[in-house]
Amino acid sequence: MRDTLCHTMVQIPSYAIWLCVCVFVLLLAVPVMCVHVWMHACVCMYMCNALQHMTHCNTICNKLQHTTTHCNTLQHNLQHTATQSATHCNTLQQTATHCNTIYNTLQHTATHCNTLQHTATHCNTICNTLQHAATHCNTLQHIATHYNTLQHTAR
Repeated sequence: MRDTLCHTMVQIPSYAIWLCVCVFVLLLAVPVMCVHVWMHACVCMYMCNALQHMTHCNTICNKLQHTTTHCNTLQHNLQHTATQSATHCNTLQQTATHCNTIYNTLQHTATHCNTLQHTATHCNTICNTLQHAATHCNTLQHIATHYNTLQHTAR
């Protein structure tokens, strides 16, 4: 029985050894109460194991709580990033629409400019024709004046 108790004591955590050593000393000092003390030793070891398990659970709980806090922070950051991204996308979409409007206006203006350029070329042709006609008219007027002078002199 003592060997079993010693073997069991080696397996218990170091912070609880002093409690089990006390039970072991009592077991040696009072042989009559061996069974009773051994039962106390078993309770002691059960409590030591329970304490060790509770410490392990607390460690796991602390890690889970830390992980939960970290996840909440990440979730908040992701929501904030998603909101910013949605705002940025809306701004980009509005800018793209505005650019399309400007492009369409410029394209219309370019078409209008081409029409105006064609009209200007046509106007230049007409102006040149009129200028040529004016020159021709001046020549004809000069000839007519000369003809009138000759006709007047001939009378």
